[in-house]
Amino acid sequence: MISTGDLKKGVTIEMDGQLYSIMDWQHIKMGRGGAIVRIKLKNLRSGAIFERTYDAGERFQRAYLDRHTVQYSYSDGDLYYFMNNDTYEMIQLTPQQLGDAKNYLLEGMQLDVAFYNDEPVTVEPPITVDLTVTYTEPGFKGDTATGGSKPATLETGLVVQVPLFVTTGEKIRVKTDTGTYVERVG
Repeated sequence: MISTGDLKKGVTIEMDGQLYSIMDWQHIKMGRGGAIVRIKLKNLRSGAIFERTYDAGERFQRAYLDRHTVQYSYSDGDLYYFMNNDTYEMIQLTPQQLGDAKNYLLEGMQLDVAFYNDEPVTVEPPITVDLTVTYTEPGFKGDTATGGSKPATLETGLVVQVPLFVTTGEKIRVKTDTGTYVERVG
């Protein structure tokens, strides 16, 4: 069991037969009443994100996940296929299980899949991914005085804001947790 005082981002808990990952939490002290904890949770099976409020000191069942390194193989309709690097077994995941990670998948990419009781529940992509810009408007020198940004479509279909100097065909590094541009890559 885990108390509200021990909560932190990334911890997985089990409630009502469902697995939830804690995305964010806030401890709030009320004026005259007791303290409460507001938790932002993500259902690992459905991908649904919601907020709940609990009394401080409430306890939750902690869920321990096993992680295995896999290689992304391909997608076929609504299923994504990964190969376990240890057993060479194929694992199927749905877009709901992948969440935003599906925007960063490239063939042959290595990443971790989290399992709960031998059931694959979610994918943990690398912190950053290098992707090629497939389309962006040309940026013109002098467009802004302080530097601006423009939308760029990447090879996975993801659209991110990039600086004006980035052009079509360049590789850029993107943070997978926020979906933001980091830098150009050689």
